[in-house]
Amino acid sequence: MKKLMIFAALTASVNFTACNSGNKGQTEAETTETGQSAGEATTTATDTSATGGTGTVMEKNGLKVYSFNTSPKFPDADLDLEEPDDDSKVPSGEVKFVYELKNYQLTAQTAEGPAHQDHANSKEGQHIHNIVDNEPYTAHYTTSFTKPIKDGSHVILSFLSRSYHESLKHKDAYDLSVINVGNSTTGPGANFDEDGKHLFYSRPKGDYTGNDTKKVMLDFYLVNTDLSENGNKVRATINGTEFMLHEWLPYTIEGLPMGENTIKLELLDKDGKVVPGPFNTVERKFMLKAS
Repeated sequence: MKKLMIFAALTASVNFTACNSGNKGQTEAETTETGQSAGEATTTATDTSATGGTGTVMEKNGLKVYSFNTSPKFPDADLDLEEPDDDSKVPSGEVKFVYELKNYQLTAQTAEGPAHQDHANSKEGQHIHNIVDNEPYTAHYTTSFTKPIKDGSHVILSFLSRSYHESLKHKDAYDLSVINVGNSTTGPGANFDEDGKHLFYSRPKGDYTGNDTKKVMLDFYLVNTDLSENGNKVRATINGTEFMLHEWLPYTIEGLPMGENTIKLELLDKDGKVVPGPFNTVERKFMLKAS
């Protein structure tokens, strides 16, 4: 199990002032982000203390994308995968996962802050996201469960999630492991570099209906890297429109059309090239429905 997370830090052309829990507040300024395909994005930096924690707002092609930092932080929450062990071998079929959890209550509602009202929320409360080989996660509300995994070598990322599916991003809130299922040793885990820089997709996922379609949360997980304007960054391509993300924070997307939507995420280096890694380019589809 590896825990080598480096927190994301934002370096932008506007001045930032310190906020609580390591987040950065922003001074009032306006800039224009250029050089993106499919047109320019108008980018407005706002003071997070005055806007309820809303960060830089980017608008392009009818879409509005902005980060937020209003969620409870749970800085002492700690998650460790106890079973299977890292790089262990388990029998074919259903794999049993057992976690040690400290200072975090599964099934509780994360009720503080506007994100609880703004985004799709699980009625079952806070949970664990279990991701195999950067495929769509499964949500779990207990520290012990089983799930089917095909034979082979697999990368398992687990992290704690608020009830509205926003990940906890501090160093103890996740676990990264490789497991080998059955007799096969081929697969994404075979040559996986646990010390490398990795991007994992989390949200959006599945179907959104009614009020949940108005504000859709984009959330991803980083391992062994940070984001900054002059360093690594994430390029989010939403229905063909590109947005550059310089902060490791959750983002709200407004203006998505009903029906099928597509998001592509890429972890880029300072020169705009995709960082080597098996999961650093990922594309997902999700649905918005009126009811």
